[in-house]
Amino acid sequence: MPGMYSSEIKERIRQAVDIVDLVERYLPLRRQGRGFVALCPWHDDHRPSLQVNPERQVFRCFVCNIGGDIFSFVMKMEGVDFPEALEMLAEMAGIPLPQSAHPEKGPSGEQKKDLFRVMDWAEEQYHRFLLDASEAESARRYFSSRGLSQDSIVRFRIGFSPPQPDWLLRRARREGIDPQLLAKIGILVKTTGREWFDRFRGRVLFAIHDPQGRSVGLGGRILPESGITSPAKYINSPDTPLFNKSRILYGLDLARETIRRTGVAMIMEGYTDVIASHQFGFSNAVAVLGTALGDSHLRLLQRYADRVLLVLDGDAAGRRRAAEVLELFVARQVDMRVLVLPDDLDPCDFLFQRGPEAFTAALERSAVDTLEYAVAEATRGKDLERDVAGATQAAENVLAIIAKAPLQVGETTAQQQAREWKIVTRLAAMTRIHEDLLRRRLAELRAANQRRLGRAQTAGSTEKEAELDAWERTCLEIMLSSPQAAQRVLETFAASDFRSDVARGIFESARDMQLSGIPLTWEKLLLASDAPERKNLLIALDEEARRKVIASQNVEDLIRDLRKSFHEREALRRRVNLQGALRQGGLQPDKELELLMRIVEEERNRQKFTEPTDG
Repeated sequence: MPGMYSSEIKERIRQAVDIVDLVERYLPLRRQGRGFVALCPWHDDHRPSLQVNPERQVFRCFVCNIGGDIFSFVMKMEGVDFPEALEMLAEMAGIPLPQSAHPEKGPSGEQKKDLFRVMDWAEEQYHRFLLDASEAESARRYFSSRGLSQDSIVRFRIGFSPPQPDWLLRRARREGIDPQLLAKIGILVKTTGREWFDRFRGRVLFAIHDPQGRSVGLGGRILPESGITSPAKYINSPDTPLFNKSRILYGLDLARETIRRTGVAMIMEGYTDVIASHQFGFSNAVAVLGTALGDSHLRLLQRYADRVLLVLDGDAAGRRRAAEVLELFVARQVDMRVLVLPDDLDPCDFLFQRGPEAFTAALERSAVDTLEYAVAEATRGKDLERDVAGATQAAENVLAIIAKAPLQVGETTAQQQAREWKIVTRLAAMTRIHEDLLRRRLAELRAANQRRLGRAQTAGSTEKEAELDAWERTCLEIMLSSPQAAQRVLETFAASDFRSDVARGIFESARDMQLSGIPLTWEKLLLASDAPERKNLLIALDEEARRKVIASQNVEDLIRDLRKSFHEREALRRRVNLQGALRQGGLQPDKELELLMRIVEEERNRQKFTEPTDG
């Protein structure tokens, strides 16, 4: 959350991490003049559009209009929020972060680092055991029977925990690892006799990583021949400081680059579904972890994907699960298509039995959009001719989903209306409810949704970059050009003179620094906000100010021109408002005359400020 870390910590990290070194961890860079360029990862770039400026320590793609500093870059590449980006950069720079003021809410950065280290160690032990140990032959046979290749086993870091309950504990003690750390990450648990034992003993293990590729948990499946009795065939790590199954998608660390490049994510239900999909070349597949697909999952996916393909088993349970998440997808404004596989097959079995070409064909021919699927599910099994109540309820369910549906990717409003028209026409025919009634009800539901959305946006509005008018852009460019110019701008104008929220926010940050006695610099303004939109705008303004060579111009001349253009802008705004009031009509003659006289006066004032002045 903003303000979680001090400006001093941010500045230390900014100085410690060079943006060229950072970007080069992700993208090949090529020197061009005094800077570097790379193919932009956020659009289909064939000529290097991403520019990295080592002097200003910023990046920018002029095609995407995306730019920022080291924090913005990590946020964009890793799909994380500002605090996570700062913590990742602090770890990269070797800078310890101050311990939380509320330690009960979670471990400190150093403690969490220890947990990541031990989790990674445990994953490696299980993985090496599966690959090398003779006792793991049954597990290797299991994966071979499922068709998973050795490359997939290595890539997904699959492992095996032997049946001995203290196998990992003995290894940990030999290497000086505290069992309490293994308990904190959910691997060791204690019996009633106070003895440690391995939660995952006798199970094949699927390594669960966060989007950055760090090991955070495990998913275990009992082998049929293990002899272990358990009511649960599958178990996952419990919630720990590293792992929350409602916020993790299996395979996202390996799928995110494909998802980012294609804009499409495929969500499946099982570990082996994801692994088989990647093995057959569908490397944008991920899975939920033994829980229903939730809002946190969708927020995570929306960092990378524009469209989601929900690929479900062909049984009745798969259809029910799809129906459960339809409204969630619509409410999150996600463009989703649903594929229910035929013949009760899951994705893994489908791929091995019918091949990748058949899977691609199913995606292209059988995946339907949310609304089509909603119609099919709402009317499935209902006698729409005789069951009036059932038909009415089915229609209401479908209309509620249509009312929330966003535009799909690449779709125009006219195309959306045409698609909805066909669905409503079909729904009317199926339910024997008149089309006009359905359309009126759809309009009512959509209006109610828009009212709720408007209230929610007002209550929880966030800073977004609005269009700056010419005066605002010029004023901020001058303010950023030099400390002297910034001082004069802050003395001459007020925050209320800015119409856009983002421009006003930059001005207020500069004013607050001035009042606090902090020397105002562009770098400090860049660090003052965690919002990528504001950072992007600051970089664009700074580049434009440098291009115009504003810093070399006389400050008082600049301020005089700013004041003149400000008065012109305000006079024009008032005149437009007065003319609008006059055009509305319905005024008494004396009121109309008063408005006309005010319009004339405003025009005289405007001309007075636009007349050239001497010297």
